[in-house]
Amino acid sequence: MASAPTALPTRPPGLRVPPARPGPAKRTPAAALWALPPVVLIGVVFLYPLALVVQQSVRPDQLSGPGQAEGGGWSVAAYADVLASPAFRDALGTTVWLAVGATAGCLVLGFTLALIIAFVPFPGAKAVARFIDVFLSFPSFLITLALLFIYGGTGIANGLWADATGASEGPFGFLATPWGVLLAEISYFTPFVMRPLLAAFAQLDTAQLEVASSLGARPTRIIRRVILPEALPALAAGGSLVLVLSLNEFGIVLFTGAKDVTTLPMLVYGKAILESDYTGACVVAVVNVCISVGLYGLYRVVSRRAGA
Repeated sequence: MASAPTALPTRPPGLRVPPARPGPAKRTPAAALWALPPVVLIGVVFLYPLALVVQQSVRPDQLSGPGQAEGGGWSVAAYADVLASPAFRDALGTTVWLAVGATAGCLVLGFTLALIIAFVPFPGAKAVARFIDVFLSFPSFLITLALLFIYGGTGIANGLWADATGASEGPFGFLATPWGVLLAEISYFTPFVMRPLLAAFAQLDTAQLEVASSLGARPTRIIRRVILPEALPALAAGGSLVLVLSLNEFGIVLFTGAKDVTTLPMLVYGKAILESDYTGACVVAVVNVCISVGLYGLYRVVSRRAGA
């Protein structure tokens, strides 16, 4: 007697079967040809000059500094001389503390301003949020010039002080100091922290805030227990970006006129333009690029985890 055929399992009603994942796209010769022009353009415009900088740092064309071999031979003596010099150590220390200080200041100020724009209703809040997007396109020296017009040696603040007291000069001269550079960098880079924060606050469930408020939680407790945990990924992404940008900032330091503030980009400028030490300038530039690429990699990891 033949046995009854086994019934196949049926799919429960309402169960959606996920679509099959597409396999890897096949590369065609035409796609490779389309990718060739941008690759060549990047190589000619960016990679080739960068390769020349690296080559000049390890194979100087001529005697351009103490301890460097003449005749274009391969040598890392320039790295040993530059990295051991007090000027490089001072520039590296100044660059690091300015970048860290600017990042910390931007995180605090950006978080405070983003909180006000997102959660404190006031006329023009949307216009301010849109202006932040426009502000991101401004060049850094423009903000520095604005600060110079206000707090510079011949700026508005010093002029008002001189008119009121009869003094020959005003008391505001901090823009030519490291603290002035720090203030200018915080003023310029804060919107780079506010932008991801405002995007994160826009996705925050307001019901959580209403429940916390109805249970008697104070605003500071709501910020600490509800808003801050949701904002941490955006803070990490914005802070990482500010750290990378402030590490390579050149225009702000140059336009403030702070002669005693020498960062790594300023050291490259000084060695190449003022001292004609192109090999030393290339060594500092290579070190600066390596630090920047490492921090940019950190920024990409943080942004990926934060979903920014």
